[in-house]
Amino acid sequence: MRQKIRNPFDASQNCCFGCGPENKIGLRLCFEETQTGVLATWNPDRNYQGYTNVLHGGIIATLLDEVSAWAIHVKLNTAGVTSKLTVRYLSPVHLSKGAVTALAELDRKDERTAFFKCTLLDGESKVCAEGETEFFLFPEEVARRRFMYPGRDAFRF
Repeated sequence: MRQKIRNPFDASQNCCFGCGPENKIGLRLCFEETQTGVLATWNPDRNYQGYTNVLHGGIIATLLDEVSAWAIHVKLNTAGVTSKLTVRYLSPVHLSKGAVTALAELDRKDERTAFFKCTLLDGESKVCAEGETEFFLFPEEVARRRFMYPGRDAFRF
């Protein structure tokens, strides 16, 4: 099961580097829900490289962080903020290999914290990075009031 996720945040206000559709220097990610998590497929260009033809490590970390945040929105019905991010860089991500895929799956959760296992695949489906993210979770009513979280149904087409 893979289903596209709608970005319900007001585009005129959402200048998020990861998902803001109007952020001209951002990644403008789009997401899909899977049975076990969330993924984003993105085609990097040379503006996001570190070494020639190699995706910058900070961008890799951003991809894993962002896909985890969206998993919170659609899988846990709230919003959260990153409290810890660990990335293991396994292999260079060569821009010439095409679109990359970032995946986040919930590992475990307690009342206030969610832990995700993340993977970044290159355009040839090779695992190039793995990570763990830890997010502080807000109660849904706080997420709605302070972070404009629109509720789980707003993400459905």
